[in-house]
Amino acid sequence: MKSPSKITTLFLDIGGVLLTDGWGLDYRSAAAKAFKLDPKELETRHHQAFDTYEAGKLSLDDYLKQVVFHQKRSFTRAQFKGFMLAQSKPYPQMIALIRGLKAKYGMKILVVSNEGRELNAHRIRKFKLDGFVDAFISSCFVHLRKPDPEFFRLALDIAQVPPQHVLYIENTPMFVQVAEGLGIPSLLHTDYASTCRKLALLGLDQDGPIP
Repeated sequence: MKSPSKITTLFLDIGGVLLTDGWGLDYRSAAAKAFKLDPKELETRHHQAFDTYEAGKLSLDDYLKQVVFHQKRSFTRAQFKGFMLAQSKPYPQMIALIRGLKAKYGMKILVVSNEGRELNAHRIRKFKLDGFVDAFISSCFVHLRKPDPEFFRLALDIAQVPPQHVLYIENTPMFVQVAEGLGIPSLLHTDYASTCRKLALLGLDQDGPIP
């Protein structure tokens, strides 16, 4: 079935929409406690290095060397990486929703996300995102990060659709504002039920009752 609206393509964030954040503040705080790290030092070093990691200019090993393993530790790099990767959890209802929209309306699905390469690869494989996503415009691949407008222009070029035929689902208000400034209709995601209602208003309803 074709979409009854003019929307043919979805741009999706991963962290906060399809999955939990890959390495958010709560997880870093938990890591500091679990591994007995100085939380202030961890945060300072994280903010100095993480943007570069997400832009694909540092490997995860390089990031960890700068942020955690700049001094001798009582735990291994593999143990810390395992903790990092374990923080990624799915939002099953949102994944099912996007899969359903793709199946029902034949929509093109592109991920538009700031993620480091190793975290991104793990999340794609672990949660089988490549089973319904047509392309991954990830910061680590394209060496651009949201909210850079060029990031969104590149996504449009790759999708080969005009902005008015896209709906961007994102949980960060600033990124929504930047996309809308480029003419990309956007939906600020806060929870599954409200996103379902907003989609229905756009003519993208589900087969069942809206929560």
